[in-house]
Amino acid sequence: MQHMDKWRAVAAATGPADRAAAEAGVRLAYRTAGLAEPERIVWVDSPRAGVEAVQALSGGGPSVREEVRTRPWAEERRRVHDELGPAGWTELWNSTGARLWDTTRALADRIRAGVVDELAGRPVSSPPSGVETAGRTVDGATPQQPSSPHQIRHLLLDAVLGQHDAAWLAAFDGRSERLDGLARVAAHAGWWWPYEKAVVMCERPTVLHRDEAGRLDSGEGPALAFPDGFSLYAWRGMPVPADFLDELSSIDATRIRTEENAELRRVMLEHYGYDRYLAESGAKPVHKDESGILWRIELVDDEDVTMVEVVNSTAEPDGTFRTYWLRVPPTTRTAKAGVAWTFGLQEEQYEPLRQT
Repeated sequence: MQHMDKWRAVAAATGPADRAAAEAGVRLAYRTAGLAEPERIVWVDSPRAGVEAVQALSGGGPSVREEVRTRPWAEERRRVHDELGPAGWTELWNSTGARLWDTTRALADRIRAGVVDELAGRPVSSPPSGVETAGRTVDGATPQQPSSPHQIRHLLLDAVLGQHDAAWLAAFDGRSERLDGLARVAAHAGWWWPYEKAVVMCERPTVLHRDEAGRLDSGEGPALAFPDGFSLYAWRGMPVPADFLDELSSIDATRIRTEENAELRRVMLEHYGYDRYLAESGAKPVHKDESGILWRIELVDDEDVTMVEVVNSTAEPDGTFRTYWLRVPPTTRTAKAGVAWTFGLQEEQYEPLRQT
């Protein structure tokens, strides 16, 4: 579907928001919900800044997320489901929203976790420019009191996700005028918090790097960054400290072996190369047969890394034979069983006529 390309681009968009278009979408969403348009729209540079702005917001009134986003979505979903029937709805969802759901949901979860990590326990900061205060926050705490993880998560769940709502909005593209306001905001801005008289809106990221599986991934800097410096660092989806990436270029087998954090050690191994680590750590083969050689690396406080070394039976153009390394389950006991596993077979089922 052509419109899926549009929503895929919306979910991954970086760069300045179109503030005028996004604000027009907000006002349309309010009118569609039967609400008066908000009196104030405050822009901030990241979801982290959005939480701080909401904490400091005064005179905004109660949240209207239920009226603006939750109820229209639920009722439109029910309408389209009834119109298409269960099978038709499933087909529609599988061809639209399902294609973006996992990656956008995972990204939103990572952003929430990053905001909580940075703000939990920190005293409520001074409000961003343009935010009026009256000595109290949305949760009723004074601005000097530290934020708890629970308070921050509560505020994050009050947000409408803008561009990161692209998955479910894609399913209603061309099917629901009632959701047009939400769709317009998503196409032009990031997260936003709707209150009775005020709205807090976020800019989109300035940087977004993902791997082929859609996971946050960068070995050279932030995988996700916003204009105010709020950033997330990740290697193939694994959260890592900012200074960890600087170390990757200089690690060796000894450094990997002595890393106490099992998750960071796996990142190091992936970056360094399992075959290189095998060669430099003095690993010994545990089994050899006609399929290849089985190697095992024992790691402290983690499962063994088990690899099968196989040689391509077809020569390269220069006459050499290329060696491949296949990671297999740690319970693998023979090289043939490991190769069979990569084909989804049991060892006794794997009888290749010709290896390639």
